[in-house]
Amino acid sequence: MFHRNVYIGVSARMQSDYTMKSALEKLKATFSGKDSSSEDFAEDYVEISAQPSDRGSKAKVVVRPFIIEDFADIKPALDALREGFTVALINIKPLKDKDLVEVKRAVSKLKKTCDAIEGDIAGIGDDWIVVTPSFAGIYRAEGAGELTEGQNQQQ
Repeated sequence: MFHRNVYIGVSARMQSDYTMKSALEKLKATFSGKDSSSEDFAEDYVEISAQPSDRGSKAKVVVRPFIIEDFADIKPALDALREGFTVALINIKPLKDKDLVEVKRAVSKLKKTCDAIEGDIAGIGDDWIVVTPSFAGIYRAEGAGELTEGQNQQQ
């Protein structure tokens, strides 16, 4: 697995601004796990590691991707949604490339589960579906319609 580090540049103008300096000090302290209020801004960059953290068990909400290649692949997504703490990002493209009838069945099952947990569901583009638990909503711009089973059929 390949990981990159993310660097955030800090300009000289930002360093002189007290508000920005205190905010960056708080960020640095958060990521380093120590108090950096007494440290000087000798570095020009703050390093943020892209390594996965071990917060999975401590996280209150988990955003989890799922790939649906077969109708049976929908079960792990449904189980995670029923637990109530998972926002599911579901890629339906592999199933859509195989069988549109199965896509319709999968979307219907997702909608029923979403209604049962009082969550929210929306399509993103043609290949992705987002399903959230009851405490989260999905922003929809004006004029954007709801996800319907008929959307998945090619016109």
